[in-house]
Amino acid sequence: MKGPLFYAKILLFGEYGIIKDSKGLAIPFNAYRGALKTSSELSGTPKVSNENLQRFFQHLSTLDTTLVSFNLNELERDVNNGMYFDSSIPQGYGVGSSGALVASIYDKYANDKITVLENLTREKLLKLKEIFSLMESFFHGKSSGLDPLNSYLSLPILINSKDNVEPAGIPSQKEGKGAVFLLDSEQIGETEPMVNIFMNKMKNEGFRKMISEEFATTTDACIDDFLHGNVKSLFGNVKSLSKLVLKNFKPMIPDAFHKVWENGIKTNDYYLKLCGSGGGGYILGFTEDYEKAQKSLENYKLELVYRF
Repeated sequence: MKGPLFYAKILLFGEYGIIKDSKGLAIPFNAYRGALKTSSELSGTPKVSNENLQRFFQHLSTLDTTLVSFNLNELERDVNNGMYFDSSIPQGYGVGSSGALVASIYDKYANDKITVLENLTREKLLKLKEIFSLMESFFHGKSSGLDPLNSYLSLPILINSKDNVEPAGIPSQKEGKGAVFLLDSEQIGETEPMVNIFMNKMKNEGFRKMISEEFATTTDACIDDFLHGNVKSLFGNVKSLSKLVLKNFKPMIPDAFHKVWENGIKTNDYYLKLCGSGGGGYILGFTEDYEKAQKSLENYKLELVYRF
């Protein structure tokens, strides 16, 4: 792939919570990436991508905002000349495929763009997040703007609240036994229906209380532990989070994985949590012993993300 590359992202902690203003932590995932390319002979996936870009162009040309403007003539010309997004990022897997596309379009066509090289103040980060939220709403109906922000900056990002986002330093990887990994559910998840289920659940007072008290508190504790390298405490909190998700987010966990999820909690071989909105795609796993987790999950495809 030539030209600027835009990477996948993994929301380590904060799925659903960030919609309701609790903390989140997202990291770039360099195993998957995408870049804009052009071909005069479009077929298959590139053709579908080009048609998608044509619709995206329409969306951008009707955006009513003073936050950003685009060189729409150039974008339209490039799309008509066969531009597409060449990407290895799996779609519907919760690792930010649309975010990388949005970041690439902003990078190439935004006028007066905020660049990665300048001093990224909180104001600039929030402005970028807001712009990306408007752009990405084309794909999901409602977007936090976080996926494109992560992809664009290629930095770990700590979300303290809706109005407080900052680049985060995460501890460098160790050669230890522990790991964060992806478990492939081998089915595609769609963001919008999952978010709708969540929004309906939020009408229930008991669910709202669980989110603001238990879920947000446990997520915040996980993030603090991860950032400060408190591995022992982290696994205790991740186990609590895994239990909470299994109990309260069942519709977001593919049916075939309810038992697998329970088994991790029971044996302590690994703990699972949602990766993005759930419903399919990847499930995120944490383990103190990756080899043990691999044995327990030998019938599934795992991918290593981070070593403790």
